[in-house]
Amino acid sequence: MKKSLSLATSALVAASTLFSVSTLADVTRHALPNNNPFPISRAVEVSPETTLIFHSGMVPGPVNPEAERGSREYYGDTETQALNVFKRFEESFKELGVGFGDVIKMQVFMVGDPTMDGKMDFGGFMKAYTLYFGTKEQPNKPARSAFQIAGLAGGPNMLIEIEMVIAKPK
Repeated sequence: MKKSLSLATSALVAASTLFSVSTLADVTRHALPNNNPFPISRAVEVSPETTLIFHSGMVPGPVNPEAERGSREYYGDTETQALNVFKRFEESFKELGVGFGDVIKMQVFMVGDPTMDGKMDFGGFMKAYTLYFGTKEQPNKPARSAFQIAGLAGGPNMLIEIEMVIAKPK
């Protein structure tokens, strides 16, 4: 009887250890080569036990709702729009029980800025991005792609849409 109880106790301890280990998302972030300080990861690896959330793209809301709908004053420039989008993600993340440190993949779609001869304002986007990723407070960096596209479904002067994949701790 003692041997059976001892085996059962050992099995219970092993199971509880297994479950406590799986309460954290197992994520490995691979840095860019040559100590490149650019705030993205070369690649991000997740364990099979990790819950992945594929978050739909988010676009900016109005920064000046009093302005003419769809105008530049309504949405702001690329930096302003990116900050707006990140704030909207922050709200969604609270509901999902995750944070920016859990983001493992990001795709950024930018429309050319008419004030920049139709080129995307990558610098404006990066000013907003670097407030959320690769900071002292939140050092995790996602794998990321950024694209210039012809337009967004939101209409004129909407310059950015961002979608993310998140690794949620269990």
